[in-house]
Amino acid sequence: MSEAEQPVTACLIIIGNEILSGRTVDANLPYIAQKLGAIGIRMMEVRVVADDEAAIVEAVNACRARYTYVFTTGGIGPTHDDITAASVAKAFGRRYGRHPEAERRLLAYYPPERVNPARMKMADMPEGAELIDNPVSVAPGFRIENVHVLPGVPKIMQAMLDGLLPRLKGGAKVRSRAITVFAPEGDVANAGLGEIQARFSNIEIGSYPFWRPEGPGTTIVFRGTDPGAIDQAAESLLGLAAQLGAQTREDPTREDPIGGTPPGR
Repeated sequence: MSEAEQPVTACLIIIGNEILSGRTVDANLPYIAQKLGAIGIRMMEVRVVADDEAAIVEAVNACRARYTYVFTTGGIGPTHDDITAASVAKAFGRRYGRHPEAERRLLAYYPPERVNPARMKMADMPEGAELIDNPVSVAPGFRIENVHVLPGVPKIMQAMLDGLLPRLKGGAKVRSRAITVFAPEGDVANAGLGEIQARFSNIEIGSYPFWRPEGPGTTIVFRGTDPGAIDQAAESLLGLAAQLGAQTREDPTREDPIGGTPPGR
């Protein structure tokens, strides 16, 4: 595979005790995965880590070495438990302190009576950080090498990611084709689904069973960057379904920015 054909990959590190406790339900992953997928960046891994320096450092260092891009959400606010920025600085072995431009933006945004040490903490970043603009509440995120540090508040994160996307280099767009086979998953698997995957190793084939009042079924999703291979694999599945005597239904969606969410689940 040439360098131009190498997949462009991403990992999301969700940071926050509130996520792990169940108090807060993460809403950022679907948005980030969809936006990245639309420009050919494939989300390959998601980690959820506590507000713990060692855990953040380990996750950042492991993921930045493995993936094209790393994104973190959460932990860059004004409170004592917002330790993401300092932890990222430690992961890179960089000094941590006041970023002059971030400080300028915060001082210009807040009236003097609202400026306090807690708010100004949001201007503290690793040395050499490149700012990520925040059009909603000014306090910026930042980038170091391939690691992009974003807030956890969905509305703010979304606006910042939208501004960041033009600066990212994507790859081949991932496409999908989904076929629902009205037969139990075990029957579909036994009839030769694994053999289809073996013949078309350059695409991903996912199997998603469901149960409805009228009976069981299985949605098979084909994902990849080669439309021809996707179509050939899908035709093989239709032949398999015919052998089972099972009816099928096709989802016409061709582009797969989110990651292959199967229909009818």
